[in-house]
Amino acid sequence: MKRRGKGQSRRLEELQERAGGPVGIFSDEAQKHDASIKSVMEVISRSLAESYPKLSFRQRKVISKKEINSKLESVDKRLGKVLFVKKSNIQPDGGIIEVEDKFGNYRVVLVSESKHQGNDVEKIQKGIKQGKNKDKDLMSAGNAIERVHKNILELRNFMLDELHFPYVIFLQGSNFATDTFFVRSPDGRDVKIAHDAGNMNRIDRVTPSSYGMEINRNYCQNVFVDLDGKSQMLQVPSLYFQADAWSLQSMVDILWKTALTSINILSGELDGYE
Repeated sequence: MKRRGKGQSRRLEELQERAGGPVGIFSDEAQKHDASIKSVMEVISRSLAESYPKLSFRQRKVISKKEINSKLESVDKRLGKVLFVKKSNIQPDGGIIEVEDKFGNYRVVLVSESKHQGNDVEKIQKGIKQGKNKDKDLMSAGNAIERVHKNILELRNFMLDELHFPYVIFLQGSNFATDTFFVRSPDGRDVKIAHDAGNMNRIDRVTPSSYGMEINRNYCQNVFVDLDGKSQMLQVPSLYFQADAWSLQSMVDILWKTALTSINILSGELDGYE
């Protein structure tokens, strides 16, 4: 696996310092927004424009399947041939931020989503029983989160010719606990939330998209693996899991670093980059 060299790491650190960093940019501004992923992305978009006034950024909500197929076909004529529903598209929760390159093309800088699954902690604390007969402390996890795989695959198709993959997904709720913990119910019992229970945890249902790599890490820069002397490029979504709700500042810090990593990788193709 290829890793970013010390020179590139130092360059990214310098870029972060020059841009002001998450704390310098967001400490006051963040107080005006709620913790929705859309609000965070709006702040990120404005702050990128302020930090890089010579670059042109845009924010959009949708990428159509038609556009994705067109991009695939531009890479290889065999690709992007099938489309049955003309209005088919992907709509990541937080939207897409792009930057215009020196050729007039808009390149993806950041894509984000925030998913919640598992309300067991809140239910237990309120003494609300769950299940068909309303007699259980815990509710078996559903499979709704698996829908996220479609967006990941489609963005990979759209960014097949890129060296970065700035897709960040925040997953929160009792179905994404990374450690076992206990919750006190009104009747004084301590109810166990087991992070390794098959009927509760859904982390393993999401990590196939990241090739089973470590969670809660930034994988914006593509990963390369060696297969019998041939290099294979992997585009890995950055998956962030925890049982508690992600705070505004945590999301801001993670997304800001990801956006700057994208700009760093694209810098040679950006006219207004300095």
